[in-house]
Amino acid sequence: VQLQASGGGLVQAGGSLRLSCAASGRTFSSHVMGWFRQAPGKEREFVGGISWSDGSTFYVDSVRGRFTISRDNAKNTVYLQMNSLKPEDTAVYYCAAGRFIGRRSPREYDYWGQGTQVTVSS
Repeated sequence: VQLQASGGGLVQAGGSLRLSCAASGRTFSSHVMGWFRQAPGKEREFVGGISWSDGSTFYVDSVRGRFTISRDNAKNTVYLQMNSLKPEDTAVYYCAAGRFIGRRSPREYDYWGQGTQVTVSS
């Protein structure tokens, strides 16, 4: 499975960005797509995820209500819509493919995209 993340950039606080993650290869082996982020000097943290099959989503509390994950099965693409962005959302965002819904540890994900930088200015 190959993952290609895109859509990052610089935005002011309160603004919005939409990240995309295009999957290719043996995608049938991955049932879940997750989004993670990593700020400088911090560990990689789980943001949310989505099931390919039924579109069910799950989020961490810090982004719930502001971020929305969706998928387009025909395009093998997952999206992370980020609204009401805050400076503390600044990080490199990664998409990852896994097999089990609800998992939050990076170790539970098998394939990773290259990351895309999101910077939120105050």
